[in-house]
Amino acid sequence: MAIRVRLTLWYGGILALLLLLFGGTLYGILQGSLQAGVDRTLEETAEKVQSSVRRQIAVTPALNWAEVVTIPSLDVFAAPDVFVQVRDPQANLAVKSANLAGQELPGLSAVDWGPVLSGTVDLRTVEIGTVRLRLRSEPVLSQGRPVAVLQVAVSLRAMDDALHRLLALLLGGGSFGLVLAVLGGAFLAQQALSPIARVTETARRIAATEDLGERLTRPAVQDEVGQLVTTLNEMLDRLQRLFQGQQRFIADVSHELRTPLTAIRGNLEVLQRGARTDPALLAESLDDIDREVVRLSRMVADLLALARAEAGMRLERRPVELDRLLLETFREARHLARGVAVQLTGEDQAQVLGDADRLKQLLLNLVDNAFKYTPAGGTVSLALSRCGDWACLSVADTGTGIPEDELGYIFDRYYRGQSDRRRGGMGLGLSIAHWIAEEHGGRIEVESKVGEGTTFTVWLPLLEESAAVANHQSPIANHQSSIINRQS
Repeated sequence: MAIRVRLTLWYGGILALLLLLFGGTLYGILQGSLQAGVDRTLEETAEKVQSSVRRQIAVTPALNWAEVVTIPSLDVFAAPDVFVQVRDPQANLAVKSANLAGQELPGLSAVDWGPVLSGTVDLRTVEIGTVRLRLRSEPVLSQGRPVAVLQVAVSLRAMDDALHRLLALLLGGGSFGLVLAVLGGAFLAQQALSPIARVTETARRIAATEDLGERLTRPAVQDEVGQLVTTLNEMLDRLQRLFQGQQRFIADVSHELRTPLTAIRGNLEVLQRGARTDPALLAESLDDIDREVVRLSRMVADLLALARAEAGMRLERRPVELDRLLLETFREARHLARGVAVQLTGEDQAQVLGDADRLKQLLLNLVDNAFKYTPAGGTVSLALSRCGDWACLSVADTGTGIPEDELGYIFDRYYRGQSDRRRGGMGLGLSIAHWIAEEHGGRIEVESKVGEGTTFTVWLPLLEESAAVANHQSPIANHQSSIINRQS
């Protein structure tokens, strides 16, 4: 069942219930008020008749009611819809008002007659033919003892007519109002949900055509539906960037893997053609193969780290001596440098709790990134220092620098700046380095000036603080937003 139909039914049902409660309450209040007015009329009439009857009664052994209570004396108090009659203690009709004609007010049963003679007033609703009456029965006292029973009745025709008119008004007006309200509710539901229907149609079209460039039309009013459209458009923007990034990633991976494999295959062909007998050519070919194998290993390590990040795997942590790790990275960096000077500008002793292989991968990714942006003749510097409870690793270069408008995206997965297109790469190195640092409770900071160089600084908690980080997330890690996790 459609939402608009459910909303209309719920709205109509609740409104009908409210109208029913309101109408029933109003009907009950009016009925009680009218009946109370009728009862007051009966009481006032009975008092007037009682005073007239008492003045004429003289209690004798043989009381002649026709002489004591004459019909004209009753007719004085008998309005057209007010009926009066008197019964003797034996329940025999003594006199009655003229408007009763050939009818008489119904008597009381033996069970009810005794209490009335004892002084109890009996009020009830009775029917004579098709006429409903409100009947009041009370004793007539003389010298303190009952000598008769006075019965006064009022027709309920006026009250019934008023109640019937009210009931017709409630039913007719309520039904008409309910129909109008349901139609209005259906119209409002249609108007409120029509933007969602358009959003659904557009989303279905995007899914069918796989055109992530299309966007939902923003409504004129920024209500909840407008916020939904804005959120969905932001999601589409994100999906488009991720999809395009993955497409670029696939193309880049194919290119990056093909390049070292082609180089390795070319050197093997050179060796097969006889380079094995030429020591210089043999050494050069083996060096080329070694470099390409290292490059392939680094790319595979990046892809493995990416898979681990996607799977949410935690790193195995052991005490790691950063100074020794930095020296290993420094030695490997010198072999990777091509016309770029690599220097060690500072080395303190520092120990952290972490995964040595992943930390080394972090440093190599930063060093490789520095080589990529540093032209021949430039310098790449590595340093390690202690800053309070933190170990500070830095990789600085004198390369081309990073434009300011790209600094906010360099840690995004698959992101590559304009200059990266010419240098190659998959756009994973910095994002993986960022993930490794945060997995160790640390962070990466970057400072760069175009034409002067870039400095990456890695902050890691020292071993004394790392034990606490292993059990409780670092406040700095909480403060530093996780770009990798935002991309997941």
